[in-house]
Amino acid sequence: MKRNWYIGLPFLLAFGCLAEDLTESSDFELMSLYGGEDFISIATGVTQPIAKAPAVASVITADEIERMGARDIDDVLESIPGLHVARGANGYNPIYTFRGIYADFNPQVLMLINGIPITNLFQGDRNLGWGGMPVQAISRIEVIRGPGSALYGADAFAGVINVVTQEANGENHFEAGARYGTYNTKDYWVSKSGSVGEVKFYGILEGMTTDGFDEKVQSDAQSILDALTLTNATLAPGSVNMERENYDARFEVNYRDLTVRAGAQVRSHGGDGVGISQTLVDGNGVSSKRVNLDVTYETEELIRDLSFKVQGSYLSTTQEIEGDLLLYPAGSTGPFFFPNSMVPIFPGGYPDGVIGSPEVYEHHSRLNISSFYKGFDKHEIGFGTGYYFGEVYKVKESRNYGVNPYTLSLILPGDPVVDVTDTPFVFMTEDERENNYIFLQDVWRFANDWELTAGLRYDHYSDFGDTVNPRLALVWSTTRNLTTKFLYGEAFRAPSFAQTRAINNPLFLGNPDLDPEELKSYEVAFDYRAGYNLSFNLNAFYYEWEDIIQFVNDLNGSSSTAQNAGEQTGHGLEFETRWQPIPDLELIGNIAWQKSEDKNTNTDAGNAPEKQVYLQADWQFIPNWHMNVQANWVMDRNRVTGDPRSDIDDYAIVDLTLRRKSIWENVDVALIVKNLFDKDAREPSQNSDLGPLIYDDLPLAGQSVMAEIRYQY
Repeated sequence: MKRNWYIGLPFLLAFGCLAEDLTESSDFELMSLYGGEDFISIATGVTQPIAKAPAVASVITADEIERMGARDIDDVLESIPGLHVARGANGYNPIYTFRGIYADFNPQVLMLINGIPITNLFQGDRNLGWGGMPVQAISRIEVIRGPGSALYGADAFAGVINVVTQEANGENHFEAGARYGTYNTKDYWVSKSGSVGEVKFYGILEGMTTDGFDEKVQSDAQSILDALTLTNATLAPGSVNMERENYDARFEVNYRDLTVRAGAQVRSHGGDGVGISQTLVDGNGVSSKRVNLDVTYETEELIRDLSFKVQGSYLSTTQEIEGDLLLYPAGSTGPFFFPNSMVPIFPGGYPDGVIGSPEVYEHHSRLNISSFYKGFDKHEIGFGTGYYFGEVYKVKESRNYGVNPYTLSLILPGDPVVDVTDTPFVFMTEDERENNYIFLQDVWRFANDWELTAGLRYDHYSDFGDTVNPRLALVWSTTRNLTTKFLYGEAFRAPSFAQTRAINNPLFLGNPDLDPEELKSYEVAFDYRAGYNLSFNLNAFYYEWEDIIQFVNDLNGSSSTAQNAGEQTGHGLEFETRWQPIPDLELIGNIAWQKSEDKNTNTDAGNAPEKQVYLQADWQFIPNWHMNVQANWVMDRNRVTGDPRSDIDDYAIVDLTLRRKSIWENVDVALIVKNLFDKDAREPSQNSDLGPLIYDDLPLAGQSVMAEIRYQY
């Protein structure tokens, strides 16, 4: 692998030098190369041109999002090289898979909104009732592929996604829009921005309802239980449950150096996909309420050459169940067997189904202070400190199995549902986590065209101790058009509360002695700007992922406990290009290849695609008429060790957006078609000791058509 890097390097450098001799770029063209909207803030904490940022990064702007016909952030992220949006069984929540790093709840990816984490303590993800994120409030999306713990701490592991919302810039603007289409899907939004004196404001309301797509699965986990227990409870073949109702609100107000933001994401009637236990049931609904508030004071020059930023934030998040949550359908015996046997404890089954309704309520508070000093010759020093307090302050559960905490007798099939909240028999303990950190960063311009970024962050956690994460990035302006980057970084992923504090789950138990997962990453990257209308990016990476948290079978044979048991390595290449051959046509493409190995079994790591190809063409073919075509190939996904099925089928999906600007005064319309050719595409389902739970994998949506209208002035 390394030999290939060294072979390619001289050719790239020679190509860059030749191009410098042949190309006479004006100052305006150079501004085009590194100006415009290709700026990023999450690489170092300050805004800088993406070509010079000490990271492998991508930026997608609001204009690009609109041209794509994207409705949700996941539609956008699939266009990032090396990033695949897989799907989990529970509610089809996204699994943002960077460079072969795949895990069911996706805690190895840090998602930020305006630089503030939205990670939940329960599973380390974005919430079981995530329900997606609409895009109308988004100004741009910044993505770093690779670790970022030296700047952002926990969970900036495989990658970092920063969603930057529209800012209160004082512009007087109004927009309203709606969409309607397949699966009785309805989107609508209204936004307003403006100013009153020196006070600038922006606000938006968004809503979405859908019956959800109805692709079918042929068998499920209950099908396996039926075969073992001679019951007939499965609802398979049957449709996935993808209905949902979402409401989002965001508001920002700015006065000079002070910015206040508030937001709310309300999710209700959320379908559970193929079921919480990968078993089809009727009528399950998950809801969530997420409310955030942050206050930021930021000045570019507190004193000479010294910028200063202080930010306080609060996030409240819930996972709630509507009614009773069926884990297994009526007539099922559930996964309850006598130890070391396949003999069900209750062979007659549960007449009302197996019910377990877990609810989790969290709040998170942060205070961060950072500053950058430019007064030293050739150095820009960044430093900061912060405090985090997170708490699972309420855990609720009702169920019709296990031990009745009030009688200390077994809850038998047919008994009423018992509320075990605030008893020793609840599924997880309420608890809190504190984190104090300090970071230091130096950007050293030690020679013409050479820049070294060195950073170090120290974190202390109340529940698992200390961790130190460094980063080094050497950026070389090799020629006028070519930038070369050499990158090293370390990262950690904090254990979730489900992995450390689960106590009464019949299948999975927590372990309070877990260590954080750790990652070391090495990268080399080339950014070549042939002109204002043509760019190329190529990078190669290698990583080592250690202390992976996995659930390991206990001696009793009926449960598993979380352990630091896994290890994985990976390497790969990512290439992307943008070309605007004529003013009205832009072509975008990227190719990603990765090879990851499970070191415990010395086999290829499972579920993540080894090859991805993405192409996009955006064409204004006549004035005010735009056509955008995207094609996405997902290839070579291996099964995990022990899975008896053949490798996961490849798929290619084509999307089409046709947009008419100003069809009437201030009115635009569009037609958005997803999966244009109605291809059968699937994401991997889990394997288990009993075999694959959804044997034919998780079906994705077939063809869908949406009509859009928007009015703005």
